[in-house]
Order: sequence, then structure tokens, then C-alpha cells
Amino acid sequence: MQFPPIEGSNLAKRTFRLPNDLEGELNVVLVAFQRWHQDQVDTWAPLLDDLERTLPGFRYYELPVIRSMNRFSQWMLDEGMRAGIPSQPVRARTITIYTDKEEFRSALQMPEENNIYLMLVTQHGEILWRGRGAYTQETARSLSQAVADQLVAVR
Repeated sequence: MQFPPIEGSNLAKRTFRLPNDLEGELNVVLVAFQRWHQDQVDTWAPLLDDLERTLPGFRYYELPVIRSMNRFSQWMLDEGMRAGIPSQPVRARTITIYTDKEEFRSALQMPEENNIYLMLVTQHGEILWRGRGAYTQETARSLSQAVADQLVAVR
């Protein structure tokens, strides 16, 4: 499965054309559809921060996916998120996607919006692993194994 081409901007005001602008050789993207999903996203930060610190070429991104809206509404929402996120590294990895949510979910075979989705994605958009929901040891082991398998395959 391929990550579909889509454009968004991070909270540091940089435009990204995904998946090509993903900066890691391996990238985890956490896709969230609801404001309350941030609690689920945050459960993954300790593991993903650790992987980013210890593995050269590994990056992770938070992708809030929001329905299409006019530029002024996007600006207001982005400014509200910036005000709520003082951390520059978190702003840099948070890429807001304004799009047709149903079309986006369909392209990635995401049947619902009740959980976050995690994907291990190459710079070329190949999805190597998928998970969903808040951190669990089982899902974390599965992700860590997928990352390790890819690192072995590269060597």
C-alpha cells in the first residue's frame, strides 16, 4: 500500500508534500481525526522520541486530518494549535492536512475515525506497517519489530 500524495503545513509554517517530504528513511505517521485523539497520540511520544534519538534516519510526524475549510478558518485553527503547543519540535512534526476526510480515509483503508492510525512509511510512500489506537505493549512490540526488520533489510 502507498501513502497518497497530499499537501499540508506544519505548525512551524513549512509546507510539506507528503510522502516525499518526509525526512526519515523510515517515518511513523500518527493520523488523528478528532481533537480528543491527541491523548492517544501522546501515549506514543516516549517510544517514538526514543526511536528518533537512537536510530539515524528515523522520524515521526503527527498528522491531524481536518475537513476542508476556507483559508481564514484554517488560519484560525492553525493559530489556535500553535498557541496550545509551545514546543518547537512538536510544532515542526505536526503537519495539518485539510482535505476530504472520507476520501483520505478510503485511500488508506481506514474504516472509521474512532481511533488514531499509525503507519511506518518510507520516503517513497510505501507503507510497511500499520497499527491503530493508543499505545499498547503489543502494538509497540509490533512496530519496533517492523522498524528492526527494515534496518536489517537495509544493511
